[in-house]
Amino acid sequence: MGLLSLAIWVPIAFGALVLLLGREGQAQAVRWIALIGSLAGLGVTLPLMSGFDTSSAAMQFVEKAPWIERFNIFYHLGVDGIALWFVPLTAFITVIVVISSWQSITERVNQYMGAFLILSGLMIGVFSALDGMLFYVFFEATLIPMYLIIGIWGGPNRIYAAFKFFLYTLMGSLLTLIAFIYLYNQSGGSFDILTWHQLPLSGTAQTLLFFALFAAFAVKVPMWPVHTWLPDVHVEAPTGGSAVLAAIMLKLGAYGFLRFSLPIAPDAAHEWAWLMITLSLIAVIYVGLVAIVQKDMKKLVAYSSVAHMGFVTLGFFMFNPMGVSGGLAQMIAHGFVSGAMFLCIGVLYDRVHSREIADYGGVVNTMPKFAAFALLFFMANCGLPGTAGFVGEWMVIIAGVQFNFWVGLGAAIALILGASYSLWMYKRVYLGPVTNANVRQLTDINGREFLVLSLLAIAVLYMGVYPKPFTDAMDPSVAQLLAHVAQTKLP
Repeated sequence: MGLLSLAIWVPIAFGALVLLLGREGQAQAVRWIALIGSLAGLGVTLPLMSGFDTSSAAMQFVEKAPWIERFNIFYHLGVDGIALWFVPLTAFITVIVVISSWQSITERVNQYMGAFLILSGLMIGVFSALDGMLFYVFFEATLIPMYLIIGIWGGPNRIYAAFKFFLYTLMGSLLTLIAFIYLYNQSGGSFDILTWHQLPLSGTAQTLLFFALFAAFAVKVPMWPVHTWLPDVHVEAPTGGSAVLAAIMLKLGAYGFLRFSLPIAPDAAHEWAWLMITLSLIAVIYVGLVAIVQKDMKKLVAYSSVAHMGFVTLGFFMFNPMGVSGGLAQMIAHGFVSGAMFLCIGVLYDRVHSREIADYGGVVNTMPKFAAFALLFFMANCGLPGTAGFVGEWMVIIAGVQFNFWVGLGAAIALILGASYSLWMYKRVYLGPVTNANVRQLTDINGREFLVLSLLAIAVLYMGVYPKPFTDAMDPSVAQLLAHVAQTKLP
């Protein structure tokens, strides 16, 4: 079994084991098995990073075996510089979620941990699949564990939020399935994604394919105006669910644009780039303004995620090496920072059982260690130089100015908005005198919480100070993608 197969199936196997072995009264054993499973899943991704040839744009660690031979469907895996970092990122965030949920989840612990481990493997499958049908199966299968996580362990309106999440994402994906079937027929009966990249297509076909793919990927990102499901889901989801949703699941859609939309329909991508850039700038600026007025901490960070993912799609559709690499760097950084911010909200919620900003104030007086970690993550969310949040946004802004001064200016305004909502929320929750009894009784983070936040802080600072390993792996694949997209595919 290859490294990518191990990265996919080790967490899924441990998830199944946890589901089978877990019984009420065995919660502690289940937690330890889940932790071992998540660490094993992370461990098998480490050789991917150390063994990756950063000078090559080709697919690496490729595995291919027949799956459904009648329809020429293969179990075909591989990663290039575009996909590489999302495999260890997914495994890392899974470890973080398992540790952070150690005490907060007390009911159906085996099902909760099992769902996250299985979800981890499925998401890695999305980033690794080189067969269209295999990609689609993994892409859709990720909905099931997340639907259960929201619907079982979520807040008071969890059923509504779970249905909204499922219906939005499923509806878009059905058009993508039609697009895949069309490509299968046009390619003479192949689901090979790299074959689809070379397929000559008419302008009309490319436009229809572009918008069919857009239906699934834009909802998943989520781009404005199909972003409305995200705040509701984040508010109702348990802390671990919000962390994985923001850190990894939103990236599935953005990744889809690079793996499918741009290389399969390059002429349509160029033709409709103005629309994508406009929608991205609306997300970056308008949704940033919406975030400022939120009273619920989770809603504020949820809208912040929409704004930050707007930077990603903006970078992709300027067809500039700096912009695409910046978008990818922003995806990785957002994985660390948004996950950390939702976990910080979870730390407070576990103690006070409220997400309302008005119910806090002066937390720094009773939780100084925690407030220091929170400040780092809030600064990273603003795009402070030296943190992961700065790297991708700065690259996208540079690419924006090179592309069009006004686009660059619009992207730069978003940094000001990001600082506004992030720092104002920090001021109201953490700074000033203690304003109510809830905060006066708080105790600082324990060793387990300190470990979780320390791991995320190290990741945020490492990427912010030394992003070279991340960008070195991306650059050859990004250059190859842009060279491909620059060529017309019109017959």
